[in-house]
Order: sequence, then structure tokens, then C-alpha cells
Amino acid sequence: MSNYPLVKFHFNVEWGGTKIGFTEVSGLDVETELIEYRDGASPEFSKIKMPGMQKYSNITLKRGSFQSDNEYFEWWNTVKLNTIDRRDVTISLLNEEHEPLIVWKVKNAWPLKVQSTDLKSDGNEVAIETLELAHEGLTIEYV
Repeated sequence: MSNYPLVKFHFNVEWGGTKIGFTEVSGLDVETELIEYRDGASPEFSKIKMPGMQKYSNITLKRGSFQSDNEYFEWWNTVKLNTIDRRDVTISLLNEEHEPLIVWKVKNAWPLKVQSTDLKSDGNEVAIETLELAHEGLTIEYV
């Protein structure tokens, strides 16, 4: 067992598209909503706290823009009222041998927002496009 924490810069995203690496993934959050309850006959003058439903943050994926690669926008264009191309997405933090150490499995994801790169005449950066995903579940597995 290592005495060092894991690094976060070596990861893989499988999203049902072309095998192009992502530069950033954020929003891998899970929260349990709080339910407070007190019945009138309780001897305590405070509410009890119980776990409620799970709540998931939207996931944001960023990657470099490539010529003639329109997959973000093609997936986003499938979104119509009650007819969405939902995909399961797998995000893996990798070790030096490219094997997964932690795996986030995202259920029924669909594109909520697509953002093109900003443009700057005196910039010296790569053009980055962003995809924001809504989804219905996130599980975390330590391998």
C-alpha cells in the first residue's frame, strides 16, 4: 500500500463517442437530501433527521476542439421533448499501467448544455469545448 494519495491527472472517459481524451471532468457529486420529522407526542422538543432521496450534480466534461468533430453537438441535437439519446458514462481514474483505480459509473446521462470555446485574438491557448450532462445516478467503485 502506498503512502501517497492518488494523482488526478490520469483518467479516461467512456461516453459512447470517439476516443478523444478529456482535459477536465467535474461534478462527480452525490448528496443525500435531509428529511426532518417530529410527531406531536415526541418527548424531544426537536426534530429527528433521516436520510432522504439521493441528489446528483450535473457532470461537466471539457476537451479540446478538433476540426470536423461535431459529436458534442450531434448528441445535443438528439434532445427533443421526451426523446433523448441517453448514455451510460464511465469515468476511471487510472494508475501508471492505465488500469482503473476508481470508477465512477453514470446512469442515463444526456447533454443538458453544450458550450463552444471562447475566442481571443491575443490568446495562446487550445480551443476548449464543454459538455454538461444531466443524469439519473452515480456509483463510485474503488478497484
